[in-house]
Amino acid sequence: MHGIEFEIAPASGETRRQPLPEYIEGYGEVRAFEGAFANVGVGISDHRPRRSKSVRPGQTKFLATIEEALDRAGLRDGMTLSFHHHLRNGDHVLNLVMEAVARRGVRDLTLAVSSIFPVHEPLVALIDAGVVTGLATNYMSGPVAKAVSQGRLKKPAVMMTHGGRPRAIESGDLPVDIAFIAAPCSDPYGNCNGVRGKSACGALGYAVADAQYAEVVVAITDHLVAYPASPAEITQTMVDYVVEVPSIGDPQGIVSGTTRITRDPVGLAIAHKAAQVIHASGLLEDGFSFQTGAGGTSLAVAAELKDMMKEAGIVGSFAAGGITGYLVDMLEEGLFNNLLDVQCFDLRAVESYRDNPRHLPMDASMYANPFSKGAVVNQLDVMILGATEIDLNFNVNVTTGSDGTIMGGSGGHSDTAAGAKLAMVVTQLVKARLPIVRRHVTTITTPGETVDVLVTDHGIAVNPARQDLIAALEASGLKVVTIGALLALAESMTGIPDEVTFSDDIVAVVEYRDGTVVDVVRRTK
Repeated sequence: MHGIEFEIAPASGETRRQPLPEYIEGYGEVRAFEGAFANVGVGISDHRPRRSKSVRPGQTKFLATIEEALDRAGLRDGMTLSFHHHLRNGDHVLNLVMEAVARRGVRDLTLAVSSIFPVHEPLVALIDAGVVTGLATNYMSGPVAKAVSQGRLKKPAVMMTHGGRPRAIESGDLPVDIAFIAAPCSDPYGNCNGVRGKSACGALGYAVADAQYAEVVVAITDHLVAYPASPAEITQTMVDYVVEVPSIGDPQGIVSGTTRITRDPVGLAIAHKAAQVIHASGLLEDGFSFQTGAGGTSLAVAAELKDMMKEAGIVGSFAAGGITGYLVDMLEEGLFNNLLDVQCFDLRAVESYRDNPRHLPMDASMYANPFSKGAVVNQLDVMILGATEIDLNFNVNVTTGSDGTIMGGSGGHSDTAAGAKLAMVVTQLVKARLPIVRRHVTTITTPGETVDVLVTDHGIAVNPARQDLIAALEASGLKVVTIGALLALAESMTGIPDEVTFSDDIVAVVEYRDGTVVDVVRRTK
């Protein structure tokens, strides 16, 4: 389960990873990860029929309050409620709904939240009270992540990927009883979009599977418009009820005004090396496709590519993922023909998504579901990835800190690494006096077999499985070192970090995109 085994043995006294259990209380039977593509092509269709809730002429879907929606939806103990994260740290909807839920005295709820942020701190009290006993999410940070790490959630949290979540919803592995759609704009009949209104956030790609497959779907909006709302990314055919509230989100937490390229000389040097690797790989040609995150170094890689593409007259086919204003600039300058957008990261992206017909929507299933008939990630040439830790087998951790505390999650990390022709991790070798290259990562998020190259400020390491890439880089004059050499250098700078001691208590289960278990998170002692 740990990717390709090679390089050096553990240091004397270092503890090997515990094997996965066969069964986890509160989770169930464990299907262990067998390989990135071991289960491709064995997707199961959802055979669970949805209740027929046809709407007759003259019948209204518009309700006065969230409480009335909970009545109509039949809220009861043990249900699974879902939410999406396009409002990010500005989200008001999850807290508003759960405040109403808690007043009703229900218990033992599971929340399927595509991502959890510091703004969701009120959930901690509901976890402690037993109102919420299960979480399924692709990413979490802040007080909720800390509480889960401490073992305060009754059942282990399930950490999914952006593609794994719609796969689980569609297949019935994650059945949703009530889905709450935070809709920046809606009409009373349930046509929703994210591009109008004071809480406009752009694409609603992570909410689509919830709207399609939940038993009951409630759209919550702070911008109600006359029928029909246009455009309609989520349509009236998916929505049961509509509720208007004063505010679904704080725009300051939803999007930033700008997303900036790093000015740090070290980050810029890493970005320059990364762009050289892409050029040497032979992938930078007409039709090139690309995805990167919104971090400063990742955007610096995009800036380097922009100059290379202009100089060579290269026009890419598309850039994808969470879209930033920088990628919008590249679209408008003719460097890409299209953008494929599952969520917008800044105001420039929201405006482009609203106004530019070449800035296209994609839902999370289209983006990254490994059991679909073709995910967008499969069409990526290059993906730029980050890392909290990366080990000798190229396994990457973006789920926990080196102290074992949950502080993130895969998001699209595992999905894009599996799909892209060149999956590249860019990072400083040492951060906060800790080595990023480790003998074993604290938590496996993305298996090393899907990671091709590591670019650091102290050298470039290539996965030994990619001998073709090693040859291409060396032929271009780029020096390639082993990841073992980078580890030795990092440890010479920082020393060998002390091992964290973990208890037997499992607080989270890390699922790969196909639903198998790639790792678990244990509570620290």
